[in-house]
Amino acid sequence: MMMPGMTTQGGGGGTNGKMMDLIDHIEKSECYARNEDPRFPMTNLFIGDTRLGCKSDADEQLILHIAFNTFVKMNAIKFTEFNRGSEPDCQPTLLKIFVNRCNLGFEDIVDVDPTQTIELTPEDLREGGEPIQLKFVKFQRVSSITIFIEDNEGGEVSALGGLKLYGRPVATTNMAEFKAQKS
Repeated sequence: MMMPGMTTQGGGGGTNGKMMDLIDHIEKSECYARNEDPRFPMTNLFIGDTRLGCKSDADEQLILHIAFNTFVKMNAIKFTEFNRGSEPDCQPTLLKIFVNRCNLGFEDIVDVDPTQTIELTPEDLREGGEPIQLKFVKFQRVSSITIFIEDNEGGEVSALGGLKLYGRPVATTNMAEFKAQKS
């Protein structure tokens, strides 16, 4: 039961605790990628066309930082292959996810313990494949995630066709909704 002043900010009030696509809770102005090919930027991951996708630029490594406009609980993540698998050697195989770690760069990301490490298979990347379950207890109060694509199937660059994040907003108290009580 929601008490007065309690809300799931960002429009998630109608979720009834169910997990959903968190696209509406992404703070796009706070998101960034490192080593992305300017022709295939990170923003392409969220538009639903795997032919556009996101590619790394100089080598196979890529850092994607995604910020949220409210705290969220995450339970799953779905990576989709680039252009329906037309470049299988560019598909990521090893990635690391970091929770609430801003400004990670290639020089320091290897010195930080990831929240979760994921080894991807081609089946994980299929468009109709199931999302990958996250260690839910470690993704309870997330303001941002950083995804480090460390390795791929042997290609010069890494490529992703799409990305979906599943979870729900964390119920927070909105102090603006409280009214003064008369004694």
